[in-house]
Amino acid sequence: MSRILCLCVWLMATLSQIAQASSFNLVEQQDSVEINTDNYLMTIDKAGFRYAFAKPDGSVWLGKHADSGLIFLNSSVVTTELLEQDKQQVVFKVTNELGIEARVTVTPSSHYLKMAIALQDEGELQGSILARTAGLSPAYGLGDHAARRKSQSTEVSGYSSRHFGALTDGKPSRLTSNFVIFPSQKLALVSVEPDKKIVKVTRDELAQGVEYGASIPALYYFFGEPEQIYADFKTVRDQEGYKVYAPKYEWFGVGWEAWGALAWDTNEQTIRHNVDQYLQLGFPLDWMVVGSGFWPKKDPTFLSTTSFGLWDKTLYPNPEQMIEYFHNKGLKLILGLRIAFIPNGPFTQEGLDKGYFIKKDGKARLFRVSFPKPESYFLDANNPAAVDWYIELCKKWLSSGVDGFKEDLFGYEIEGLPDNKLDPVNAKLMEMGAYVMGRNGYLGSPMDLHRFEDFNYDQNQDRGPINGLAFAYSGFPYVYPDIVAGKGLHNMEFGEFSGQQLRTYFIRNARYASMNPSMSFGYGVWNLNDQHTTDMVRDAALDHHRLQPFIYSAAIRTYRTGFPYTMTPLPLAFPDDAKVHGRENNRVRGYQWLINDTLLAYPLYGDDYASSNSRDLYLPAGKWIDYDDGTLYQGPKLLKNFAIPLEKTPLFVGGSGVVVEQQDNALVGRLYATGFTGKVPFFGKDGVTQSVIDIKHPVGKSVTVTDTHTQQQVEVTRVRHAYQFRFIAGHNYVVE
Repeated sequence: MSRILCLCVWLMATLSQIAQASSFNLVEQQDSVEINTDNYLMTIDKAGFRYAFAKPDGSVWLGKHADSGLIFLNSSVVTTELLEQDKQQVVFKVTNELGIEARVTVTPSSHYLKMAIALQDEGELQGSILARTAGLSPAYGLGDHAARRKSQSTEVSGYSSRHFGALTDGKPSRLTSNFVIFPSQKLALVSVEPDKKIVKVTRDELAQGVEYGASIPALYYFFGEPEQIYADFKTVRDQEGYKVYAPKYEWFGVGWEAWGALAWDTNEQTIRHNVDQYLQLGFPLDWMVVGSGFWPKKDPTFLSTTSFGLWDKTLYPNPEQMIEYFHNKGLKLILGLRIAFIPNGPFTQEGLDKGYFIKKDGKARLFRVSFPKPESYFLDANNPAAVDWYIELCKKWLSSGVDGFKEDLFGYEIEGLPDNKLDPVNAKLMEMGAYVMGRNGYLGSPMDLHRFEDFNYDQNQDRGPINGLAFAYSGFPYVYPDIVAGKGLHNMEFGEFSGQQLRTYFIRNARYASMNPSMSFGYGVWNLNDQHTTDMVRDAALDHHRLQPFIYSAAIRTYRTGFPYTMTPLPLAFPDDAKVHGRENNRVRGYQWLINDTLLAYPLYGDDYASSNSRDLYLPAGKWIDYDDGTLYQGPKLLKNFAIPLEKTPLFVGGSGVVVEQQDNALVGRLYATGFTGKVPFFGKDGVTQSVIDIKHPVGKSVTVTDTHTQQQVEVTRVRHAYQFRFIAGHNYVVE
């Protein structure tokens, strides 16, 4: 990079940081301190460091805690002293009831505020530290934990844990986020801390902190509309080292996973047979995963996905030819990958010799893990040299043509493991251009897809949509809802499950998955011996494939803005509409979301999938057009017992009314009469090419569309209740 270019990059980054900073006024009185910005006011009572936030008009945004705003070493703060201030921050000294002191640094920015709390003698003192205010609701977020609660709902009010992390109250979490948002109150918060955390979202208090440590390094409060909050949340994640990466196009198409079809028993012939069967039936596959069973099986030292570059020569005699075979069919081939190294494995001794595994008392320790079965050493992802070594091992796969990895550590003992135990590895792989399906992570997004925990037919089916929506709230919006029909059908691993219930399950699960950012198949639908089921499941796959460019454009908008356009829960899209709250649960089953602020998805899914054929659907304000039959509805409106047969595409079109689809290997723009005027962005499959559709007047009985690249009007026809025209990525269009 040239010196001039480096200087320009540095200058742009510096200007960006300055823009984020906010000028503020500080007023100290005898009993309180006020920090006033253009967008919020922070008031701190010196007694107890009780703090609150108010809006510019003076109304309360977030109230003070009844006792004290800070508590550390199980003792409440009682006194506060203003130490210093400059243009960027304000520093206080606080003292608790035990006489122990801490330093609190408050850094205001335009629409958010950072607090850092550090015990004065960090070398000697450690314990719990908690920052707290009055309570607030309704609340959303908390990643995997939202779906693991007894109350099956995306609403997390009432949640409380003193050891929030990869395992909380006995419930597992692999994609962990302690980000909590209150859309109707226009507020959010997160304490950026990869170790065990304290999280309370109760009627009495809203609190976050550390279970055991010497500081809360970075507690953030965000203020504004959801779009503003998520933009600032992305900025904070990037600044704090939990970077959000741009995802890749193919992942947002239809995939296939060997786990659902074959479990551990994979080989080159069975994989070819299954994938080819799906292709021959007209399923549009873009990617495939072989997660297990490809390593040398007869030697127990290879029983792992860390047998880098080594295949079972009997089961996979020609791996590079196999990879080329699937590449020629247009599929990306992904392998399972873990950071667990079994003792005596092919690369384990090298890792031990170089000190690349997590240690306890100075020695590499063994962790219990569901797979591999032997206790295993875990890569120390906080050691850059260890990560570099691991990436070089990964290149043994990549150099043979493998496109990327399904990161798949599960069932692990969590003692001594931070929540970001895999993030540095996945970040390196993303920077190399590898395709990454992520299953573990903290706060950031060093992955293309966010895959939630295995989702099988023996489980409560409400967990799926709740899990996906919770991910979207939490900053993990590239939701992949696991394999359609899950794992276990090939041998009825979870009990007998057949007949009409199985066929209905397969179809409903496929319809639900098709409305997610990504979807995949495993178990062969042909095994059901039912043409109607095959047709319905293929129809769901084709729905998703047709919308793939539109969904991916939403993913790039998400990457650029932080807002979850790939799956936008209605409380984020319509925060001031009280009727969108309280619906995402196993009572109402109002599992609805927006895709790219135009399509409203409403798949009939949940534990009643086999017995229900209708839902109460809520349409927010605006015009909504049925995707299948073109019926127009005017919101706000509750559609009672709205029929959703197995054959129905569960979509309404609203918002801008602009949808870009792929048909016969070409793109088409589709314009619906929703009354919208304005500009709509679209991003091409490279994630960079951008188009803008400028709707000058609401779409009516006729439209003209001009390609501003050629300055020519393009042909427009009426197709499926919308005006349709040939769309070229990178060209801009004016609609009149």
